[in-house]
Amino acid sequence: MLTPALSATKPDPQDLLCWYDRHRRDLPWRAKPGETANPYRVWLSEIMLQQTTVAAVKPFYLNFLQRFPTVEALAEAPTDSVMQAWAGLGYYSRARNLHACAKAVVEKHGGQFPSTEAELLKLPGIGAYTAGAVAAIAFNQKAAAVDGNVERVMSRLFMVEEPLPKAKPLIRALTEELVPEDRPGDFAQAVMDLGATICTPKRPACALCPWMKPCQARAAGLQETFPKKQKKETGQLRKGAAFVVLRADDTILLRTRPPTGLLGGMAEPPTSDWEPTYEPSRAVLDAPIEARWQRLPGTVRHVFTHFPLELTVLFAKVPKGTPAPFDMRWTPRLQLHEEALPGAMKKVLAHALGDLPGAKTASKKASPKTDS
Repeated sequence: MLTPALSATKPDPQDLLCWYDRHRRDLPWRAKPGETANPYRVWLSEIMLQQTTVAAVKPFYLNFLQRFPTVEALAEAPTDSVMQAWAGLGYYSRARNLHACAKAVVEKHGGQFPSTEAELLKLPGIGAYTAGAVAAIAFNQKAAAVDGNVERVMSRLFMVEEPLPKAKPLIRALTEELVPEDRPGDFAQAVMDLGATICTPKRPACALCPWMKPCQARAAGLQETFPKKQKKETGQLRKGAAFVVLRADDTILLRTRPPTGLLGGMAEPPTSDWEPTYEPSRAVLDAPIEARWQRLPGTVRHVFTHFPLELTVLFAKVPKGTPAPFDMRWTPRLQLHEEALPGAMKKVLAHALGDLPGAKTASKKASPKTDS
């Protein structure tokens, strides 16, 4: 039950559902009114939306679904194909877990997603939020799906003073208290929509909110001060060198990163180790092959989840027939868009080669995207 201090004005879920029926967002993975939700599409979208905006996910989702229209198709696909389809979305451990989960659903559940939170939690890559979202949205189970939008809404409704992430258990309990017996899936999506469109991080449109009256933060005029958050510590800057080699037959030297860890299983031009004390002046000593290396002006910067990275880029041209070092390969420049290149490495290649054929590359001035 809610604590006495927080239960004085309990919001009515039906008020939110009435608002949702009028203002629900039309999203490619969302079943339309009267339609039955597709568990595979719900699950896929929820994994993609973790740490990523709806606007960024939409094109990736549609392209991914076209390549892997069913969980069986995804389970049977080669790992390289899955990673390539995911390239650009960031947080690449999600793609590895996505593939593993699809295989588990096919092998252990006959291609049918389990319908309960408890069973969903046993699948690779599915945590409390995703299990609640899939159970509620795809199977209409009475479950709470608590993402960042929901945390913001609930922390304002009940003026949760404890900062995130410590407040997560309390916010989950508050959310679970509000989930109705009927339409729990619509309720889950309604709270997400409310946070995304009305109860926004800055300048929330409180006058349009169906829960304006019971909102304790609004009543106190403090809505923009919630949720409380612990100050994040910025990771130490790491430096390194990246080596872009262009062979005379218009191929580029690439390698695949180890399957686990940062950017696991993704493609990249060879790089040095990334260290806070790396000396770019000695970068040529880490080069993968003997060549006349040219250090390009400027650097490539990228921000990962836990640290920023600064790469010095060295460029070289080598004759046709030059063999690739062990565990590396030559990829035609016109086929680079088919490789599973993360955003950081697309920036490196664009820095050396200009715009990459067949793919949109991140501007050097664009805001960096976090990857892991």
